[in-house]
Amino acid sequence: MSSIIHLKHVYKAYSHAETENSVLQDINLAINAGEFVAIVGPSGNGKSTLLNLITGIDHPSQGEVWVNGAALHKLNNEQLSQWRRLNLGIVFQFFQLLPALNLLQNVILPMDFAGQLSRSERTQKAMALLEQVGLADQAQRLPSQVSGGQQQRAAIARALANDPPLIVADEPTGNLDSETADVVFELFSHLSDQGKTLVMVTHNEALADAASRKLEIRNGRLFADSQTLVGA
Repeated sequence: MSSIIHLKHVYKAYSHAETENSVLQDINLAINAGEFVAIVGPSGNGKSTLLNLITGIDHPSQGEVWVNGAALHKLNNEQLSQWRRLNLGIVFQFFQLLPALNLLQNVILPMDFAGQLSRSERTQKAMALLEQVGLADQAQRLPSQVSGGQQQRAAIARALANDPPLIVADEPTGNLDSETADVVFELFSHLSDQGKTLVMVTHNEALADAASRKLEIRNGRLFADSQTLVGA
């Protein structure tokens, strides 16, 4: 299988005044297309920073970040924005749906930015995605008119709008009760079965253990990998 994500000797540090705070240290990581990877570890140990590097939201201080054939460490902000539109879907803990738009309009929005489909095609595709996540009957409702679990499922449909090969989720079940979290996790598993690559940061150990692969970040280093114990 080919690697859709490949990090080579990645370091990340932030400077504050005259001090430098090292967040990630010598991360070497390959994730294959179609894998469902959970990233776990204590708070403040670099999980979200790693996710930000994979999505191009942040640049490494040293090293290389390759995602779906693109050298993210070499791209400028405009190039990264264009790359994200077609290659990446992001699911957040607090949904981040636009409150003034109904669920259908929220799902259509990324397709509007991409500009690759006609208006009728965008609407048809958005309805199909809402159907896929079990929300076709809620399409005309505002985010405030549906439950948290339904908002998260709509956010997943939005993340799939431009058919990206990679879905990245930062604590996607952290704001949900356990039963609803299980529903969202099952949806992720189904997407993985369809060939999507999923990378999820989570504090939920039970969900992490159910993913196809689990990575543990501690003190800015890749401490353990369910496929290969680091240092073994």
